[in-house]
Amino acid sequence: MPVAVVTAVDAVLRDAQVASLMLDAAGVICLRYEVQASTSSLRRLVLSAEGVLEHEQVDLDHPCVSCAMREDAVPTLGRLAQIPDVRAIVLAPPLSADPSVVVGTLRPHQGDWHLASAVSVIDVEAAVEDLLGEDTLAERGLQWAVGDARSVGEALAAQIEYAEQLVIDGDPAGPGAELVEHLRAPEQRLLQGPYALGADEALEGRLDHLIALRRRDARYVEPYGGPTEHGTWTLDLHSERPFHPRRLLENIEALGAGRLRERGRFWVPDRPDSICQWDGAGGQVSIGAVWRTGRELPTTHLVVTGVDAADAERVRTAFARSLLTEREWSAGLELWLGTEDHLAPWLGERDVRV
Repeated sequence: MPVAVVTAVDAVLRDAQVASLMLDAAGVICLRYEVQASTSSLRRLVLSAEGVLEHEQVDLDHPCVSCAMREDAVPTLGRLAQIPDVRAIVLAPPLSADPSVVVGTLRPHQGDWHLASAVSVIDVEAAVEDLLGEDTLAERGLQWAVGDARSVGEALAAQIEYAEQLVIDGDPAGPGAELVEHLRAPEQRLLQGPYALGADEALEGRLDHLIALRRRDARYVEPYGGPTEHGTWTLDLHSERPFHPRRLLENIEALGAGRLRERGRFWVPDRPDSICQWDGAGGQVSIGAVWRTGRELPTTHLVVTGVDAADAERVRTAFARSLLTEREWSAGLELWLGTEDHLAPWLGERDVRV
């Protein structure tokens, strides 16, 4: 039985998309979850085109996406797949859910059902503010739990970058649609309106989780670009040189603050064995030492998208100032062995072998 995963940060658009899929083909039902952040519980609803089939509260041991999928969605999907009249299921996790976590948790349990596609529904009239604004999920009432400190932009960007099918609602020639064009990969399908995606298109394929993860992997970040009529721009900043740890901290606000979507990787000379991730949206930046290098030294590569012209030059300048100078780079890495670890609070303790 095919299962399509539909994510959004807007409940109306998500529900419109789900309803469209259920009305488009016989036997399509929806498994929808609504989070209750204050009580660490969920509401589980099973819906058909005729109405509500089930409505129950689900108490979780831990309020996180993976626990919700593993503890409740897996057995529920298995149970629903046994109903004779059911032909397909649309899974709608709580608003702001990261589809890579949802799918990553569900994949090992496929059997009577399989993951067919991932769909992200986007209100392009609100996309600039949603993706680049400062609102947090907590301020919008969309957080999973009290400790969920993500911005709306971080959550929506994760949905857009993962999904195979992007459904936009609003002016397809407006600034929000232009911003989405800069963020989407060429292989991601773009559709206009929640009724443009047919049930056969959403439910007849097989979701390729690895390709979707590669789009989100900072080691493979690419600048997609797009139209610039409304002033949207994308910078492709790269260098073989690492960031200077102290100067990175000095320039981090100039590099990461403002109405920006930033993704990429960097390294620092006192951690040549580490590839660090850079992930920013709406003025929030998350960094961390995520991968080990191989035989080759890593490189520094950030892709930055914004809508305010003044931000582009500021970011470009801050990037250049954060790198080791040519003279520092030519001096080699030995001088960095045993130096003070300025980035330990963000990257964790340095490996003793470095």
